[in-house]
Amino acid sequence: MVTQNSDPADRDRLIAALRRYIRTHGAAYLDDPNVSSVGIGHRVRDGEQSDRIALQFTVGRKARPEELEALGTRMLPKSVVVDGVEVPTDVLERSYTPQFRVVAQTEGPVRKRRLDPILPGASVGHVTVSAGTIGCIVYDRHNGTPYILSNWHVLHGSDGALGEDVVQPGRHDDDRVHRNRLGALARSHLGVAGDCAVATIEDRRFLPGILELDVVPQELGEPELGDRVVKSGRTTGVTHGVVRRIDTLVSLDYGGSAGRRIVGGFEIGPDPDRLPADGEISMGGDSGSVWMFTGADGRPGTVLAGLHFAGEGRHDPDEHALACLSTSVFEKLEIGLRPPDPDEVEAARGYDPAFLAERVEVPRLTAAIRDDAVLLDGSEVIPYTHFSLALSASRGFAFWAAWNIDGGGIRRLSRRGIPFAKDPRLPDGAQVGNELYKANRLDRGHLARRSDLLWGGPAEAAQANTDSFFYTNITPQADDFNQSGRGGLWGRLEDAVFADAEVDGLRVSVFGGPVLGEDDRVYRGVRIPREYWKVIAHTEHGRLKVAAFVLTQNLDRLEVLELDEFRVHQVTLGEVEERCHLLFPAALRAAETPVAPESLEEREPLASLADIRWS
Repeated sequence: MVTQNSDPADRDRLIAALRRYIRTHGAAYLDDPNVSSVGIGHRVRDGEQSDRIALQFTVGRKARPEELEALGTRMLPKSVVVDGVEVPTDVLERSYTPQFRVVAQTEGPVRKRRLDPILPGASVGHVTVSAGTIGCIVYDRHNGTPYILSNWHVLHGSDGALGEDVVQPGRHDDDRVHRNRLGALARSHLGVAGDCAVATIEDRRFLPGILELDVVPQELGEPELGDRVVKSGRTTGVTHGVVRRIDTLVSLDYGGSAGRRIVGGFEIGPDPDRLPADGEISMGGDSGSVWMFTGADGRPGTVLAGLHFAGEGRHDPDEHALACLSTSVFEKLEIGLRPPDPDEVEAARGYDPAFLAERVEVPRLTAAIRDDAVLLDGSEVIPYTHFSLALSASRGFAFWAAWNIDGGGIRRLSRRGIPFAKDPRLPDGAQVGNELYKANRLDRGHLARRSDLLWGGPAEAAQANTDSFFYTNITPQADDFNQSGRGGLWGRLEDAVFADAEVDGLRVSVFGGPVLGEDDRVYRGVRIPREYWKVIAHTEHGRLKVAAFVLTQNLDRLEVLELDEFRVHQVTLGEVEERCHLLFPAALRAAETPVAPESLEEREPLASLADIRWS
């Protein structure tokens, strides 16, 4: 057996070989719950470090051989042979807890630092934009979603797109954009109505009071000549002005794809009674701040006059600022200064066929099952918040469910306290209720996955949460249905598309349902589906992509159900159509790349999410 020697070249080769060994075998050692690490180090004897290279293990607790079984651990080798060289091992008693090293940023003005909670008046920007200012906190007029308000050229820019990241502070003030993500660009406009945009607020808190002004905008006002105003911006801070031109249209060259645009608003000059120390009432980086009306004493009020978007040119001798009219900006972006009353919230109703870049309609029922559909107001399509379905009157389960997922707006809401219920709009006898699920291994399984539906404004997401518990969206599934089936693949199919594809706008549309077979087992007077199908569609760089799946669950023996009885197969849309008597829209069929032609029984089931082929 070759042993270690002191030649530096040999030691380098040995260390390289040990690195390969750890890459190959290290993960297996760490399966032992008592082993906390494995690595290369100098052998330690009696507390002293030697020059000899060792494969070092650290463990939560060192123990005598007879104690190992009780600890659920095993004996580690005294040595390993790597490239013909015997390498001793060390076992050290040591455990670890994460201690992330954060490199301190040079302390700067509060407006240019990362804030949590965020405050209006602080730095912000699209990931490709240098920096602008958060104007104020606003709310979606329809569903109450809170947003930050700023300019188009701050949150969108010539290179931006809806759904892309917005960071706070802006990239110019801190280029660690992944650390500083605030949310996503939600809406924007550049034109006569204004240079304006809003972005979502995610994973951060917010306070509505404007930095150094300490006021929260409560109303929108129309500026008149001579009105006094004040703003709080990223660059020049608090400055005072006087409205000196109104109903102003300005032609500005925004460069890039935007080019020259006309923007409406009003002009502001310096307040002679409160001149800024350096003569500047605004500078680059102040874009997006809001101008508030002031009283005679110069104190800011709660009425918002406009949204700052420009100032004088480089060679202009005259100091001035330009602002969009607050009323036109709020109208164009469909926002308000307060969230709507819960009774006024307009929740998105039903599956939206225009949710993706290409329109995708719901499946149609063929003549074989059309007469079995439960009708609501004369339609077989029954809408809920963010999903729709068609219901079989004879079976009491959905033929299909279709739902939209806004991956960038998903909220985490508790299911606690939400009861399963029959839809009061539909005949009671056409819905299978709780009588099927008592005292057995059947779960009440969601077709449209609850977590997929929880997006939009707070009230909208809460309504989707409640709607998901109607029995029309429920089917009987074995109690480990979503956790089994080749490592839980079925329950993670929707997540896989976000992990494996560049999903445009983080938007996905999904269709799914049971295969209602004539030979399904009858249990408590109900024929229980043994197979389920799912079709997932998204666009990638504007191109529609689709994948279809079938899962089989063996429900012949509810009391003895083995995990390996679940199988997930990738199939064609045609197979789903044939089994379920459905017709998918032409857009989906045109986007499909066919999978293997063998029968489902002969086809290999998916072993992992990596096996999925996104057409």
